[in-house]
Amino acid sequence: METQTQTITYTASLDVLEPIRELLTQTGQEVGLNKKQTYGLCLAVDEIATNVIRHGYDEAGITDGKFDLIIEKNENQLAVTIVDEGRPFNPLEHNLPTEEDLSMPLEERPIGGLGVMMARQSVDEFNYEFSENHNKNIFIVKFSNEIKE
Repeated sequence: METQTQTITYTASLDVLEPIRELLTQTGQEVGLNKKQTYGLCLAVDEIATNVIRHGYDEAGITDGKFDLIIEKNENQLAVTIVDEGRPFNPLEHNLPTEEDLSMPLEERPIGGLGVMMARQSVDEFNYEFSENHNKNIFIVKFSNEIKE
C-alpha cells in the first residue's frame, strides 16, 4: 500500500474538535488501530489542537486562524500532522510535569504541561517542526496489518 494523504482545513475554533475526533476514530478503524491506539491518537491531537486554538491564535489576538490536518496512511503507520500559522511553540522544548508536580494537590500544581505530556505519551512518536512560518505537530501511530489469531 502506498501512502495515502488527506488534507482538511479547519477554522481555529474549539467547535472543530469533535468532528476531528470522529474523523480520526473512523480513520483508525479503517487502518486497523485498536481502541487504545485510536483513543490515544484522538487524545493527543485534541490536546495539541486545543493548544493551537487557545494559545497560538486566541491569546495572540488572531481571530481568523485556520489549521490544516494532514492524515497520511501507509501499510504500517498512521501519521497525523497539525499545520498552523499561530504563535511558534515547540512542545518538545518545554518541561513536562515531574512526578513531584503530579503528586501535589491539584490546586498547588503549576499550570501547564499536562496536555503536552498526555499527547506525547499517547502516540508512538510525537515530533515538532517549525518551517516557513508554520508549526507542524506530527503524531505517529504504528500498527501491523498482519492477521491476528
